[in-house]
Amino acid sequence: MDLTLATREAEGKTVVAVGGEIDVYTAPKLRDQITDLVAAGNYDLVIDLERVEFMDSTGLGVLVGGLKKVRAHDGSLLLVCTQERLLKIFRITGLAKVFAIHTSADAALAAS
Repeated sequence: MDLTLATREAEGKTVVAVGGEIDVYTAPKLRDQITDLVAAGNYDLVIDLERVEFMDSTGLGVLVGGLKKVRAHDGSLLLVCTQERLLKIFRITGLAKVFAIHTSADAALAAS
């Protein structure tokens, strides 16, 4: 399974819709996308994980790295996730306390 990325601007934030699997093979594609967005001055990101079927520790590392990148510019990285299997990973690792996780892209965009 490949990784798909679709980026759009909405309400002053950049939404990255991710689909497929985020693993050791595909995670660099997501990391590069986040790096490119930050380099272009996009510091408020919403990462929509609703179409992600699988994520391993490499994917978690990419999200943590992305959070560090945007915070260096006083930005934010919000997640959209309602899938219990992914939410469980965030809870077990303690990252549910690190990331703001929203139930929809609209909810994330409305968050300040």
